[in-house]
Amino acid sequence: MVVLGQAWQQNAREGRPIVSDKISQPNSSATVGASLESPITPGSKFGHYQVTEIVAQSEAFVVFKATDSRDGRQVAIKVPQPHVANDPTFAEWFRREREIAERLDHPGIVKVILDPDAEENFLVMEWFEGKPLRAVLDKEKRLAPGRAVHIAAEICGALEYIHSLGTIHRDLRPENILIGAGDYIKLIDFGGAAKARARRLTITKVAQITGASGYVSPEELRGKQSDARSDIYALGLVLYEMLTGQKAFPQADPYDRLTKYPVPPREIDPIISPQLQEVLYRAIERDPANRYAGAHEFAVDLSNLERVGVTERPEIKMWKKQRTAKWRRILFFAALALVPLIIFGLLTYIARQ
Repeated sequence: MVVLGQAWQQNAREGRPIVSDKISQPNSSATVGASLESPITPGSKFGHYQVTEIVAQSEAFVVFKATDSRDGRQVAIKVPQPHVANDPTFAEWFRREREIAERLDHPGIVKVILDPDAEENFLVMEWFEGKPLRAVLDKEKRLAPGRAVHIAAEICGALEYIHSLGTIHRDLRPENILIGAGDYIKLIDFGGAAKARARRLTITKVAQITGASGYVSPEELRGKQSDARSDIYALGLVLYEMLTGQKAFPQADPYDRLTKYPVPPREIDPIISPQLQEVLYRAIERDPANRYAGAHEFAVDLSNLERVGVTERPEIKMWKKQRTAKWRRILFFAALALVPLIIFGLLTYIARQ
C-alpha cells in the first residue's frame, strides 16, 4: 500500500511511492517512535515485521514497507516521528486515528491490521499499490469528466459506509485519496475523523505539523458542528479540482469560501456538461441545508447525469459580477497610471512648440 500523511506528495523518482511536501526524500536510517531508540533501516526487525524499505516520511510520520515473518504478507507500518510521539495533543490525534480506523472494514478504505503484539505507538496497515490523487493531478493536471465522475462515485461509496457508522472523515482531500489500478480508490488518514456533529478538534501543533486543510466546509470555518454534509462539501471541491485542474479557491485565505465563488467549471473547460456542473454546485453549497444530504444521493446524481435538472445558478451570476468588478478596478487603476504619462507628454509637446 502507498500510505501517506496529511500532506505527502508522490516521490519524484519513478517506482517510489510518496515523500512529504515539507521534508526531503527519506534517508536510509530514520529514527522513529518514542520506544524505538535505535535507527530503523531496511532489514531491521519491527517485532515480527521485517522492514524492507522506508517508503515515505513527513513532519509527523515515517512509513515503512515491511514483511510479516509469520505469513509473508506485505504491510505498511506508520510511526510518529520522535519529536511528536510524546506530545500529549498529538498522541490524542494518533490515538483517535487508530481507534476509528480499526473499526472500519470497507474495500474503499485502507484497512488497519489488528495485531495484539503491535505497540500502541504505530499502525500496521494493508499494503495497496497505488498513488495519491494529488500525484495523479500533479501529473495529468485535469481528468476527463467520465473518469472524474467515476472516482468521485467510488469515494461516495466509501463515505456512505463511514457515515452509516456515525463517523465523518473531516479531512478529505486529494492527498488522502489513493488511486490504484482501474481507478480503484482507498481513503486514508483518519486522525481528523470524529463522530457526526462533533466539534472539530483544533490542535495548533498538530495543525502546524499535518497542514491545514483547504477543503474544510464553510460551517466548520464558522465554528459550527460538522456532519456528513461537510464531507460532501470537501468531495465537491475535490471533484472541482479533478475536472478543472485547479483549486476552487486557490488563494491561501480559507475565508474565501465564505465570501467568494469559484470560477464556473464550464468557463474553464466547456466539455463539462451543464448537468455535471449543476451536481458540483449542489455539493459545494455554502449552506449545508442546500447540499446533498448524503453520499448516496450525491452518487445517484453522478451516475445519472442525464436526469439532473439544471437551474439558473446565482453563483454563476455573482461570479460574473465579481469578475466584471475586478476588471473595472484593473482598468480604473490602469487609467490612473496613464494620467501622469499623458500630462508629461502634453507638457513635452507644448515645450517643443
